[in-house]
Amino acid sequence: MRTFESNLSAGQLRVAVVAARFNQEVARKLVDGCLERLSKLGCAEVDLLWVPGAFELPLAARAALETGRYDAAVVLGAVIRGETSHFDYVCRAATDGVIELQAALGLPVAFGVLTTDTLDQALARAAAPGSSGLNKGVEAAEVAVEMANLLAALRGRD
Repeated sequence: MRTFESNLSAGQLRVAVVAARFNQEVARKLVDGCLERLSKLGCAEVDLLWVPGAFELPLAARAALETGRYDAAVVLGAVIRGETSHFDYVCRAATDGVIELQAALGLPVAFGVLTTDTLDQALARAAAPGSSGLNKGVEAAEVAVEMANLLAALRGRD
């Protein structure tokens, strides 16, 4: 029996970070956390792509990954519930788009899109890097690195 485990060694990895500008106060904190974590993990190359909103994240991530330049992508943003059903459509489009993208390309896309009821909830999940709070951008960075390494190991490229 063989066991495959992921790890947080990012020295050979190239990652595209795709972030939604909508709710930029939150998005910027997620991006900061993600970029800081990728840097600390020694990521070989990181490119940041800004898109208008969460709806556009899967398309931009796909375009980046299809270049063959990246081993993984991270999508970041915040969708905060409003008074209409628009929230539900945007959340579904972003999540389904990322799932479909991973299946189509066989590459990891870490999902760091917050879907919250309030701005306060979103801010609580996007604490400043280095603080004692939670930052889902940091977690998404780690997921991208771990999954890229696991897939490389499975494909015999580790």
